[in-house]
Amino acid sequence: MNPILSKNVFLVKEHVGMFKASNNFDIFNPETGTLMMTCREPNLGFFTKMFRFTDYKRMTPFHIVISDAQGKKILSIKRGVTIFRSDVEVFDENDKRIGVFKQKFFSFGGKFEIHDNQDKHLCTLQGKWTGWDFKFLQHGKEIATVSKKWAGIGKELFTSADNYVININESVAPEDNLRSLIVSAVMCIDMVFKE
Repeated sequence: MNPILSKNVFLVKEHVGMFKASNNFDIFNPETGTLMMTCREPNLGFFTKMFRFTDYKRMTPFHIVISDAQGKKILSIKRGVTIFRSDVEVFDENDKRIGVFKQKFFSFGGKFEIHDNQDKHLCTLQGKWTGWDFKFLQHGKEIATVSKKWAGIGKELFTSADNYVININESVAPEDNLRSLIVSAVMCIDMVFKE
């Protein structure tokens, strides 16, 4: 696991765009403002681009690559075409699957069960139906949160850009693969629930 993922707080900024098909994010260190990681959809197909501008946007596949500031791949997040429910896979820098997010039906605010590569349940990502706050629960205890950080009413009205803050509890060990899944979760939230 890349040591950059051992930090506890990340600021995720979606790229501003009026008419954009791909989803691009930058991840910053909120204390220093330095760029830590980039998240890009490098191989977006023609038909996927077309469907991203329709009501079928939430059903389109995605493949997001998270790289460090120097361009070295850290993680990738993939989902195929979906109709009712999303299963989103997370891979490490060597394209080895490290976990999967399994979307739950009929959850207010959105819910994913997070499993490791052997399909063992690790934690639950649960959203509030009233807003943009998500929490990771493990055995009933909160281990991390993702919340939307508002950038100002004007910017939010005229673009589709979202900003998120990830807070990981110190109880999650610095070398735990769960950190990779928590950072990846922001892309799942944005692509599955908030688009």
